Amino acid sequence: MSYKGHFKPRNPQKYKGDPTNIVYRSSWELKFMGYLDAHQDVQQWSSEELIIPYRSPIDNKIHRYFPDFQIKKRNRDGVIETMVVEIKPAKETKPPIVQKKQTRQYLREVYTWGINNAKWQAAREFCRDRNWKFTIMTEHELGIK
Repeated sequence: MSYKGHFKPRNPQKYKGDPTNIVYRSSWELKFMGYLDAHQDVQQWSSEELIIPYRSPIDNKIHRYFPDFQIKKRNRDGVIETMVVEIKPAKETKPPIVQKKQTRQYLREVYTWGINNAKWQAAREFCRDRNWKFTIMTEHELGIK
């Protein structure tokens, strides 16, 4: 299976944006798109359509973060809620373990963690201001081993 491609929804009316141009960048995103498209409680969804500004800790400039998904769904109480979802491997959701020897890989992990953490903090604040929920889903929540 390809890790990148175009998703073709069975329920294009639920997609906010162009339903003929839904791009997935991982098999995990593809799986989640299938869930969003099929689940009856999902009223509307989009993929990388929302823009959240964040300040990069690397260059201290404002950049744009495009979270993986924005979802409007009916919760257990029947109330429509909005969620912003990022899909990442669990290992990328924690800061890297400090290494005595600063290898290129370790420095890359520190760099990636710094940027991701800044994005997620901006997303939490953005969602809190709108009474939305922000969550990071990993292989654990997606049921992937």
